[in-house]
Amino acid sequence: MTAASSPPPEDAAATPDDAPLDPKIPHDAESLDDVDGLPKGFDDDSEPVDGPDDKPDPEEAAKPDDVIREPEDVAPDKKDGETGEARQVTPDGETTSMDADDPTPKKRAALVYNPIKVDKDRLRDQVTRLSAEADWAEPLFFETTVDDLGDDVTRQALKEGVDAVMVAGGDGTVRAVSEAMSGTGVALTIVPSGTGNLLARNLGLPLGDSEPMVAATFTGTTHPVDIGFADIRRADGSRERHAFVVMAGIGLDAAMIANTNSQLKKTVGWVAYVDGAARSLATAKPFRVMYQMEHGRLHAAKVQSVLFANCGALPAGIALIPEASIVDGLLDVAVIQPSGWFGWLGVWRKVWWDNSVLRRFRAGRRVLERRGRNSSVRFLQDEAIELATSPAQPIELDGDELGEAVRIRCTIEQGGLSIVVPEGHDTSNF
Repeated sequence: MTAASSPPPEDAAATPDDAPLDPKIPHDAESLDDVDGLPKGFDDDSEPVDGPDDKPDPEEAAKPDDVIREPEDVAPDKKDGETGEARQVTPDGETTSMDADDPTPKKRAALVYNPIKVDKDRLRDQVTRLSAEADWAEPLFFETTVDDLGDDVTRQALKEGVDAVMVAGGDGTVRAVSEAMSGTGVALTIVPSGTGNLLARNLGLPLGDSEPMVAATFTGTTHPVDIGFADIRRADGSRERHAFVVMAGIGLDAAMIANTNSQLKKTVGWVAYVDGAARSLATAKPFRVMYQMEHGRLHAAKVQSVLFANCGALPAGIALIPEASIVDGLLDVAVIQPSGWFGWLGVWRKVWWDNSVLRRFRAGRRVLERRGRNSSVRFLQDEAIELATSPAQPIELDGDELGEAVRIRCTIEQGGLSIVVPEGHDTSNF
């Protein structure tokens, strides 16, 4: 990461509240790697233990591996001169004859679902029925498990040569499946389920009944959207790489998720996070970070949380980062740095009242222009950000707890996902 030759935007300028870490930032430091004593960065030969590095080649993923094309694979005892017969493998492992006049295999979809989050019998029936109505082959079905949130079975589906993947589960399932799908060009359908549906909400997709989005797999269109990736360095020096489709964070937001009662979440959904937030705020302590945007200068700050957003809407109509777009190839960052309880009131006013209410109206936007910046929240935008802290702080990706990290680098892969939308769906607000 290098410093930009032009000055950073106003929001990226240092404030009087910025405080150096120990050791202090050298005057000639242009990046985190120029500061002695910080956790190890990512410009080394070590490989992340998880991530999209083993995703299938797009051309290979597009090949219908479940179609036996070579006659000898079907009839090894055929006589010389016979052409054999092309046969297709069903989900049960059986082979069926293909129409000799039309040897082209039918398209096939796969459904990856969390059995705890969905009515699996009803959903599987929908997918099977709508696949048949669209003249697609019998679909493939994959359940997630505690050990496989969905990424491994999605890669298995891609190796089977499926033309589309449907995902039904919580935000964590959507994140895991999206990680495996990134860069493949295979269509991904978000079937509404779970408590958050954050990606579906940000895209304005139908919520509630699953059938409209299942049907869109066969009748809708695809639209490219961005996906985020986080390189994570642990305190022990180990490194991981994971995707996020909506938002990642370090600090208080991750602690809030960790403190949310899972049983309460099952009962009341996302409202349970309010309880987690209240318990986290009671013991919240600011921590020091050094961070640098891709084309900005090095900063030190005392923060409660730093959020990295691919898109910025949360449930209950909260526009956390209203300028965030899922198609612009840019990462939006919110540095939460309140000072005392009055500072937290400033954060709440900015997120709830300013961003979620006033910004919707022309007169409200004029009020915001005259008011100026809120020092409790700083909004930044660039292609990437790298951040270091010590001691390690909790992190989360799309609501999934991922332990603690001492260094994190977040980037955006523009157009990395091909999302299915219903025919005629308005994508102008993406």
